[in-house]
Amino acid sequence: MQGSNQEIIIQGTPGSPGIAFAPVHVAARGFESPEVYEISADKIAAEKERFQQALDQTKTQIDELRNHIEKIAGNGEGQIFEAHLMVLEDSTLLSKVSNAITERQHNAEYAFYAVMQTYLEAMRRINDSYLKERAIDIEDVCQRVLKNFKQDAEHQDHLRPDHHHIIVSYDLTPSDTASIDRNHVLGFATEQGSVNSHTVILARSLGIPAIVGLETGVIDIKALSESILDGYTGKLILNPSAETTAHYKQRAKHKEQANKNLQSLREEKTMTLDGREITLSANMEFTYELPMIFDSGAKGIGLFRTEFYLLEGGEMPNEHEQEQVYSEVIQAVQPHETIIRTLDAGGDKIVSEPLSQPEPNPFLGWRGIRVSLTRKSIFKEQLRAILRSSIHGKVGILFPMISGLREVLEAKEIVKRCMDELSAQNIPFDPDIQIGVMIEVPSAAIMAHEIAREVDFFSIGTNDLVQYTVAVDRVNPYVAHLYKPTHPAVMRLIDTTVRAAKDHGIWTGVCGEMASDLNITPLLVGLGIDELSVGAHKLPSVKKAIRSLSLSSCTEMAQEALKAKTTVEIAELTTAMAKTSYADLLD
Repeated sequence: MQGSNQEIIIQGTPGSPGIAFAPVHVAARGFESPEVYEISADKIAAEKERFQQALDQTKTQIDELRNHIEKIAGNGEGQIFEAHLMVLEDSTLLSKVSNAITERQHNAEYAFYAVMQTYLEAMRRINDSYLKERAIDIEDVCQRVLKNFKQDAEHQDHLRPDHHHIIVSYDLTPSDTASIDRNHVLGFATEQGSVNSHTVILARSLGIPAIVGLETGVIDIKALSESILDGYTGKLILNPSAETTAHYKQRAKHKEQANKNLQSLREEKTMTLDGREITLSANMEFTYELPMIFDSGAKGIGLFRTEFYLLEGGEMPNEHEQEQVYSEVIQAVQPHETIIRTLDAGGDKIVSEPLSQPEPNPFLGWRGIRVSLTRKSIFKEQLRAILRSSIHGKVGILFPMISGLREVLEAKEIVKRCMDELSAQNIPFDPDIQIGVMIEVPSAAIMAHEIAREVDFFSIGTNDLVQYTVAVDRVNPYVAHLYKPTHPAVMRLIDTTVRAAKDHGIWTGVCGEMASDLNITPLLVGLGIDELSVGAHKLPSVKKAIRSLSLSSCTEMAQEALKAKTTVEIAELTTAMAKTSYADLLD
């Protein structure tokens, strides 16, 4: 527990950049179950009507929120609430609620609650931070619907005290964030959440400093404590001393000027001091991220993760629906390239279909290209949609979880079949569409010379490459400390991959977390990486870092790192160069 005046620093994960000074407002949230009671058979129709009225009212509220966000942020940011509306229009879920009212003869609000809790629990059990954040979106909708059943209840708004404050909460939904009064709320910190959540995406769009994943429970934080929120480092400082406050006031001024300087580089080339140009592109999941990507100055989409679009709604979009989405992105991004990764289901992501038995080790199981090659109809539908959309601009198809040459050849053969089918139907497509593979399994890196003969580019997925190389589940708290991106074996596999690509005249990109780690940037430049694909919010800093480096110095350092025997040695080499070249970006 806190002392009354003692300065306390609570560490979290940086979510949205910025520094805020204000008292803490601790916001309580809950998802309480409604009252349950039986209804007579003659009341079933009336209960279903009550359910429909609650849905209609919720849709109206979400539309109002969407319009509100559009007025404030513009650039299509209100599209974040499309996912909420999709839940309210999901025919499968609505049918289950209707059936529950009829068959169980339960009141409408409890039938809705029971169905949604089952769905949410299934999502929470999936060991994937992104999908857990999507569960927050669905919970947001559930709370709204349940509140709309309570016609007589007064809504107590817990986010709007009438003074400047910083919200500290167990979690915030996108609706909470969109409803924030920016005249009073200067920032927020949550115990739960991740940098990929819709809540944090909205915070960045609205310019609200934010921290997620606080290491101290919200229950231990005293309301109205004076505080400083540092969205750059993820620190929440309670009861700051005069010296700490003065330091952060100066730091806020420095950061404001630094951000202006970064934005001034938006149209500049991503080029080292001695003329080596590197393509800097962005990762994305949904189309509503495009405005942020454009603002960042990205030169294309280096990784469009389609599994979230394909599987989030519960029913996979058909070929025409997929083509529309892919075409929208490609047209928006041209003349730059859009690299679309085919369905990467399984492992720590959502599975593509219910399994008869849980996989004993899903990380080593049915995932990535293995799913596509055993569900060829789904795979072909996606490939045909990508091919049809390729007439709108430059496109690359990226195959995930490749472990050897056979999978590459089989996947390419299916692409050829799709091309033949489209040609037979006189449907246009780009016959020279680029095909690449993710190098995220050690066997693929070792076989890179053979694979490079068959593809147009490599994209190194460093998150899985590290995990599989050092045999560490990065989300397992017992072994997470062993997950080291600068492990000598990882560096040598990256080097092997880059050399194989250069020998065969193809390019190599990095799309994992290492791509945006500024301490590792000098090492990736020195190893000869041609492209980095990062989150849009990280892109300006990565650009500044690359423009502060010399290729010759990075290459010399990387060669020394490849001879190193320990993780620490490599980390020290690359971090020292980063600090020497752009210390202002690292604090």
